[in-house]
Amino acid sequence: MKVTAEMMVQWLQRLMGVDPSWPKQPIGKYLEAIPRLECLGGVPAGTPVLVRGDVDAKPGKTIGEGDIRLRSMKETLEFGRQRGWKQIIFGHIGREPEKSLAKVKDRLAEILGCPVGFVEDWYDPTSGTITAAAVAQINALPNGGVLVLQNTRKYDIERVLWKAKPADIPALAPKLAQLANEFAEKIATVYVHEAFSAGSLDASSVVVPAAMNQVALGKYEGEQFDGPLNDCLRAQMVIFSGLKIDKLDDLQAMIDRGTIRKVIAAGSLAMALKKADAELAGRQFDLGLSEDPAHSDKPYFIPRNRIEQAKQMLSQGRQKGIEFVLPVDFVLQDGSVAETIGPGNQQFDVGPKSSAAYEQAVADFIAKTKGQSSPAVVFHNGVFGMFEDPRFESGTRNFIAQLKRMTDAGLKVYIGGGEGGTALEKYGQPDWVTYCFTAGGTVLNALGSEPVPYLVTLAMAAQKMTKPADHPKGGCCR
Repeated sequence: MKVTAEMMVQWLQRLMGVDPSWPKQPIGKYLEAIPRLECLGGVPAGTPVLVRGDVDAKPGKTIGEGDIRLRSMKETLEFGRQRGWKQIIFGHIGREPEKSLAKVKDRLAEILGCPVGFVEDWYDPTSGTITAAAVAQINALPNGGVLVLQNTRKYDIERVLWKAKPADIPALAPKLAQLANEFAEKIATVYVHEAFSAGSLDASSVVVPAAMNQVALGKYEGEQFDGPLNDCLRAQMVIFSGLKIDKLDDLQAMIDRGTIRKVIAAGSLAMALKKADAELAGRQFDLGLSEDPAHSDKPYFIPRNRIEQAKQMLSQGRQKGIEFVLPVDFVLQDGSVAETIGPGNQQFDVGPKSSAAYEQAVADFIAKTKGQSSPAVVFHNGVFGMFEDPRFESGTRNFIAQLKRMTDAGLKVYIGGGEGGTALEKYGQPDWVTYCFTAGGTVLNALGSEPVPYLVTLAMAAQKMTKPADHPKGGCCR
C-alpha cells in the first residue's frame, strides 16, 4: 500500500511518542510484535530484499580487525543467499556525509566469499527519487547476489529527523513518504533490520519500513534482544557511570523494573547522586565546575533539576531496599586525591577509598546472592573516569578486575559496550564477563527510559503484514 503524507504524519507521531493511541511500551511488547528472520523463509528466490545493515565499521587489514559488526551480519546474509534473494544492503558509516562504504563493501565480499556490488549515486535529492542507474544495477543482480548502497548519510533526507520536533512533522511527512514509496516501488518490499547499533533516527531505519510488506529482525539482532539483553532486564546489580547526566533517566528506568538491589555509581552521574545524598542528610557538597553556571554549556554540567531527580531516586530507592554505593574520594584535575571537590575543581576519576568501597560492595553482593536458584545478573555500563589519560585510569582499571571476580563466582556479568567494552579490552580479557555488547547506545535505550526507534517502527510495520495463517511459520516467528 502506498504511504500517503497523512499516513506518514501518524507514523512519525507514533515514533516520537506524541500519538496517544500508540503509547510507549516495555521493550518486550515491541519484540513480541516483530517477526524474526525465519518468518521470511518462504520468500521466493529472485526476490529483492532490503537489509538495513550494521555497516558502520572500519575494517583492518584482515578479517577479524575492525569488522565485528560486519561479521555479525554474516548469518543473515547467508540465510538470504541460500534462498536466492537479491540482497541490497544499506546503512551509514560515521556521521560525516562524505565518508564511503567502499572498504566495507570489499570486506563484506571477503567475509561472504562472493562478489558484492556497489552503487555510488543511488538517490537524486533534487527529485527525491531513486536513480534509474541504481535500479538497473539492482535488477541486474543474479539470484543470491549482494549489493551495497553508498553511505545513506550522504543524503540530507537520511538525517532530517535527527533534530526534528513534533511540530516539524507535517512539513517533513510528504518527502519522507515519497522516500519510503521510492524504496518500495523501485527496490524492494521485504525489509530485514540487521543493524543492532543503529539507534539514531535515520530514515533508513525508521521511515523506509513504513512502505514495506514484510519486515523482520536479522538473526544476530534477534539473538541479542532475545538472549543477553533480555537477561539484563532482570539485573540485580548495576554499575553505572559516564559523563552525560541524562543517563539518570536510564538508571531510573532500570530501577523501576523492580529487580535491582544494588547500584554502584561513578562518573558525572555519581556526582548528582553524591550531592543529593549530602542534601538529604542535611549537609552540603560542592561539585565544583560541574555545578558552576559558567560551565552550563559543558557536557559535565549538572543542572539543579538533576539534583532533585537524584534526591527522589535515592529516597524512593532506599525505601525499596536498594543500596547505592557512591564514591567517597576523587582524583581531581591536577592528579591529587581529595574527599571533597570544591569551587574551581573537577573530578576526573574515583579515588582509592572509593575503589575499596566498590570492591567490598562486590564481595557483599556475591555473598548475598550465593545459592540463588539462578545466577544473579549484573549490568556494567561506562567507565569511572577519563581513563584514556594514565593519571585518571586507576578507578576503571581496578574495577575491571571485579568483573572477573563476579564471573568466577558464577554471576552473569554483562557490559553495555562502548567505553566499558574498550576498558575490558584494555585491562582484562573477554572471558572475564559473560557477554560484552557491541552497541552501547542501543543497549541503554533498550534497558533505559526511551524505546529503541527501529523497534518501534518495525512493530508498526509488522501490524500491516500478511496474516499469520498465510505467513510461513506464522506471522511472528520467534
